[in-house]
Amino acid sequence: MTSLKQLTLPPAMQHRRYRVFWLGILVSTLGSKMQFWALLWHVRTLTDQPIVLGAIGLTRLLPILGFSLLGGLLADRHDRRKILFFTQLVQTLVAVCLGLLTLLGELQIWHIYLLLTIESVAVAFDNPARQSLTPNLVPKTDLTSAFGMGSIASNFGAIVGPAISGFLIAGVGLQWVYWINAFSFTALIGALAVIGPVRQQQELQPTIKQNTAIGEGFKFTFSHPIIVSTMLLDFFATLFSSANRLLPFIAIDVLGVGAVAYGWLSAAQSIGAVGVALFLSQKTNLRSQGWIVMISVTFFGLATVLLGLSRSFIMAMIALILIGAADSVSTIIRNTIRQLQTPDTIRGRMIGINQIFFVGGPELGEVEAGLVAQLWGTPVAIVSGGIACVIAVLGIGLRWPQLVRYDGGQSETVETRPVIAPIP
Repeated sequence: MTSLKQLTLPPAMQHRRYRVFWLGILVSTLGSKMQFWALLWHVRTLTDQPIVLGAIGLTRLLPILGFSLLGGLLADRHDRRKILFFTQLVQTLVAVCLGLLTLLGELQIWHIYLLLTIESVAVAFDNPARQSLTPNLVPKTDLTSAFGMGSIASNFGAIVGPAISGFLIAGVGLQWVYWINAFSFTALIGALAVIGPVRQQQELQPTIKQNTAIGEGFKFTFSHPIIVSTMLLDFFATLFSSANRLLPFIAIDVLGVGAVAYGWLSAAQSIGAVGVALFLSQKTNLRSQGWIVMISVTFFGLATVLLGLSRSFIMAMIALILIGAADSVSTIIRNTIRQLQTPDTIRGRMIGINQIFFVGGPELGEVEAGLVAQLWGTPVAIVSGGIACVIAVLGIGLRWPQLVRYDGGQSETVETRPVIAPIP
């Protein structure tokens, strides 16, 4: 185990441009997490129907399905840094609109659906560019560390952001959450300006037709069992165990707590995630990765069952912390496996395809959880989802035993050097 005295500067943070990039992500994520949980609370104040919150998943999923493949292709063929400039600007404008409509007292459910759809289109292009940029900033030996630090940035924002949003909701009003989020995007925009041009490996045939190029991405991705199995594991686990948008109902209807306590419930998963991410950020060449992923997702499902059975604030907090810890381990290692298995020339397309599973699972899961909660109640929706998650892990392990055996120490057959040739 890594003690506090043994903690040193993570390997990924020894690279200046990654440090700058990471700090920008840290601040931007803080604002985004504030807005996400505040928006769920906002919707709960406008309606008492769980299905309305569940339907938010569709507003996020459909743009991902429609644009992820194109987003992945653009991340391979164009400057990933410039793509991020544009996507961050779009998300800034969405946050400003939410703030203005809230201030004027005009925000309605359909406004939220429309603005989230626009934001999700931007995210469909943002994620492939952002994730495929990371291996261009650090060597492959430090990639696990980089994704560990990325998880810390995301989960730090998810701890502090909801807590701050809870106080803002109870104090100065929801519109301030949206405006602070709009301002937070300037941190990542500024970081992208500071790090300057980033070299990335070019396609050997950049003039190939769009459909054929996307087809190459599918062919590569689905011809690698390790990549396919990690994608499906992520999809089915989050399909069954995603119930984040039911937290307002857990807080109000099951636990009987207010906005401030809801803020801490929203942050609980990330409290657990930060601890394990800090541990993994110290690691290079982590072994037994497949086995660790399978165990962590199983634990994720069991902790979800515990959350559904919780009837006290403390027990719900503990369950959510355990969920976050397990999910963080799984996410970091799965990202590392996929990135190391994929050459830079096709990395954006692989991430674009994976994004359909990564986003599709939880978003469809939120719809499924909303429907079950509508019919049989919130606790039943959560407990049944956790059980189904454990069953899905068992099925995937039996179908793809090579994932269980994956060690992480095998020599890679693809070239993953971070600097090859510049994208003009």
